[in-house]
Amino acid sequence: MSRFFVDKKNIEENRIYITDKDDVKHLSKVLRHRIGDVIEISDNDEYEYEIELESISSDSAYGKILVKRHFEREPFHRITLYQGIPKQGKMELIIQKTVELGVDRIIPVFSERTVVQDKGNFSKKTERWQKIADEAVKQCRRGIIPSVEPAVSFSDLANEIKKNDINIFCYEDEKKTSLKEILRDERIKECRTLGLIIGPEGGFSEKEYDMITSAGALSASLGRTVLRVETASVAAMAMVMYELEQ
Repeated sequence: MSRFFVDKKNIEENRIYITDKDDVKHLSKVLRHRIGDVIEISDNDEYEYEIELESISSDSAYGKILVKRHFEREPFHRITLYQGIPKQGKMELIIQKTVELGVDRIIPVFSERTVVQDKGNFSKKTERWQKIADEAVKQCRRGIIPSVEPAVSFSDLANEIKKNDINIFCYEDEKKTSLKEILRDERIKECRTLGLIIGPEGGFSEKEYDMITSAGALSASLGRTVLRVETASVAAMAMVMYELEQ
């Protein structure tokens, strides 16, 4: 069933309106929905709906509400991915797959070994990455659209992660503690917000390790092999969801 996201102001007691022109075009021209078809709607906050389409025009569509329910596919834990910015198109793959797996926020991070530079127009990359998140969440039929937020420097990361109950620092040189061990701690299962920190190509420096662990992040290994950045992010998210969202 097709899913669309609307602002709460477009939701009435018995009817929902779709006014985003791109969504209306996608609904009518690409998906070829017709009056009488049933689609899913999310308010991107708390509720999802099933509606029966009653009208489709060139710039809007609306339908009567058949079903209203709380989100069924959103994880309990709110996971923020702090992603060391990789080169080329790897970030797009990371965003797509971690959104499918249940990430709540994605914050790009400039670190010591980041190859990509901000030449004054980095916000355009963020806008494109947000569109990728938008499309990915529609495909997997989640209730909310995860946000891709403005990039931060590694020096700002220590303050940023204070917003979370627990933070896990995935470090390729960690020898003692695995991500699995950390995730099976009862304190982790009870936390509401969790930060997951993944490096770019080349990983993190020892200075960065000291900085972020001093801020309280727990250092964890993802296994015996060193993973590519795009593999590490997806693998870590999959491990978190497997252990915490049973």
